[in-house]
Amino acid sequence: MGKKYSGLNDKLIAFIQKQKMYFVATAPVKGRINLSPKGMDTLRVINNNQVAWLNLTGSGNETAAHLLEDTRMTMMFCSFEGNPMILRLYGQACAIHPHDTHWQDWLSHFPPLAGARQVIVLDFDLVHTSCGMAVPCYDFVEQRDLLDTWATKKGGTGIADYWQEKNVESLDGKPTGIIKRGSSEKKSL
Repeated sequence: MGKKYSGLNDKLIAFIQKQKMYFVATAPVKGRINLSPKGMDTLRVINNNQVAWLNLTGSGNETAAHLLEDTRMTMMFCSFEGNPMILRLYGQACAIHPHDTHWQDWLSHFPPLAGARQVIVLDFDLVHTSCGMAVPCYDFVEQRDLLDTWATKKGGTGIADYWQEKNVESLDGKPTGIIKRGSSEKKSL
């Protein structure tokens, strides 16, 4: 049944690396809680107490907005095949944007993907596993390439326009930090 760890061990790292999908949860101090599924080749285990994931352009930008107010984050991984298990990482996270100093350093952990808008770094102090015996079994077919195709077609200027239109505020009207403060010009990617 459930076990608690202060960090990841080799077995848990292997479990995370095998998963094709993961979930991210954040919340502002006051407002809506966000829970997002993530996929593609966007997750890296940096060490036993740190992971990073590449946040790609999407219809909203809740995670970045929430982290400006409250750095708490939970990530969840579920086994959909083989032995059942749920693994959660609890910690504090930050969003690194293309206009931030260390953007290229963090981005270098990932393959080039169109529409990359943030690298989210989670430093966690609690790893919790639970049985997952009620999670159904699924067969993985393939990763969808629709988001990458869409972002590639839009190009750098189109993505910057999209950010300005759809990604500067959360659902609750909170800023996301995607556009550098004091800059009204659109950033070319």
